Amino acid sequence: MTQTRREHLVFLGATATVTLTPLTAFAASHASDDEAAEPMVHEIQMLNKDPENSKERQVFVPDLLRANVGDTVKFLPTDKGHNSEVSAKKAPEGATIWRGKINNEVEVVLDTPGAYAYNCKPHRTAGMVGLILVGDVSSNYEDIKAEKYRGKEKKRMEDIFERADALLAEEAEAAAADS
Repeated sequence: MTQTRREHLVFLGATATVTLTPLTAFAASHASDDEAAEPMVHEIQMLNKDPENSKERQVFVPDLLRANVGDTVKFLPTDKGHNSEVSAKKAPEGATIWRGKINNEVEVVLDTPGAYAYNCKPHRTAGMVGLILVGDVSSNYEDIKAEKYRGKEKKRMEDIFERADALLAEEAEAAAADS
């Protein structure tokens, strides 16, 4: 089988993301309160199709990220025609709001704890959405979860929130076990 350079790079990026995301999520969520975690840089690809499921179009990979306050997220325009943005009502109060330009990398320092529901403006209703959980998300997680989502955006956000609920429950269980 012949693979183009572009296909190979997309595969390598997807493999690195899939391989590293659980580790970064684990490290971010397991830093103790008394030890300040070193800020990390997380990368999220903006893609026309999911490398794991070619039937899923217009995606962020990963679409769910766990991070610490002070971490940086880079949205990479792996495929053309995408941006990343978050509105004030889908981010914690006082958080940095971003609105990237189409085809441009977006870099954001996550300076406020809480949940951030972001999207690609031209593909939001096609389901190009994602969620970042930063530190303690109790300030706005349920509010963002209760927001109105439409079309394929609604289906994808339901899936993302289901995975986020499981992650948060696992973290709460681990914290209770450590007490």
